[in-house]
Amino acid sequence: MKDYKKDTNFSPNLLAFLSFKKNKIAMLGGSIVLLSCIVSLLGYHIMPDSTPNANDGAVQIQKQAPGFRVKMIRLRKNVEIPKQNLVFKAFFGQESQFMIVPISSWKFEGLEVVVEVFGRDNYIQRYDLADAVLALYPENLQSGHRKYQLLNDVIHYRNDQGESAVISIHELRSIFEKEHIIERKYLLGTDRAGRDLLSRLIFGTRISLSIGIAAVVISVFLGLVFGSLSGYFGGWVDTMVMWFMSVTWAIPGIMLVISISIALQSRGIWVAFLAVGFSMWVEVARVVRGQVMAIKAKTFVEAARAFGFTDYIIMFRHILPNITGPLIVVATVNFASAILLEAGLSFLGLSVQPPTPSWGAMMYEGFNAIGTQNSLHLILFPGLAICILVMAFNVLGNGLRDAFDPKSIK
Repeated sequence: MKDYKKDTNFSPNLLAFLSFKKNKIAMLGGSIVLLSCIVSLLGYHIMPDSTPNANDGAVQIQKQAPGFRVKMIRLRKNVEIPKQNLVFKAFFGQESQFMIVPISSWKFEGLEVVVEVFGRDNYIQRYDLADAVLALYPENLQSGHRKYQLLNDVIHYRNDQGESAVISIHELRSIFEKEHIIERKYLLGTDRAGRDLLSRLIFGTRISLSIGIAAVVISVFLGLVFGSLSGYFGGWVDTMVMWFMSVTWAIPGIMLVISISIALQSRGIWVAFLAVGFSMWVEVARVVRGQVMAIKAKTFVEAARAFGFTDYIIMFRHILPNITGPLIVVATVNFASAILLEAGLSFLGLSVQPPTPSWGAMMYEGFNAIGTQNSLHLILFPGLAICILVMAFNVLGNGLRDAFDPKSIK
């Protein structure tokens, strides 16, 4: 078997990759991260509830246990809802044309459907079949206008295009039975508003990864700028940068984020992007500073200075490319920290705002439901999601650290 460590044709990055492949735990962590990214990109296409923010719920089925099944009737909203293309739907969802009502039983009575609402014993509700099934012309829905006419078991009405149309009661009932009586299964149960917990967990993956990416980009940029300036120039520049880093380091991350939120007088995902990113740049700057100080003393850097290269060229062509490995490692670790920090902010109500689902906000809902019936899964599933993704990034970071450390390759 070929020993790649003795083959001089292999680049250092390729050697690091081959070493990383041997670390099964790190590969597992990387696979989980990759799967999370795929789930995040597919978004609404794989969510059982593809409405914006997975917000299609019914209070009658709140806090139902995993595996819960229920029959529902769908009632047409009778408002024009545009059909979105695949790309738009993947990122923003598709608003439903129907309202849902969970039911225990139903039957026809003339032009009405009579249902017993789920969870409310002997509570009967009546719905007009034509309103529930047909796309009626908007003017017909205004007060003082007749919605349709019934002549000899045939309904005469104007459709949403304003054209005259007819349908028999038998056809109307058949359409209702085939298309408007559905059964839904909630694999992970429902939350306190009767929404699908699995769909909201999937959407929460996108929120967590988005926060992580934004935090890493901001922290890496600031860390590279301040760390490289401090490490390369030294002197008073190093003193000032280190003082600034020490002051920032002394402030607890959660307090810094709260301060930024208060200063911006706003709460939401964009504030979370900035707040988490600005609270994590010091770690990157310290690593970059140490690496730059070590590399600038190397012979090839002295040779570059002897050839008359400017500080800009030496920094960007000779020093920064050589700190890629440690930078990737610290960025991966910061990704995991950003997910935890965002979850904590959402729990406190300082990050993503309802109805947008976030793992931290979902745990807060579960926390408020502690002691009530069927509340364990409200905390268990978002908590597991946070633990699994953070652990995946941590083992991935450890694997990358070992792979880029020549002393650890055996």
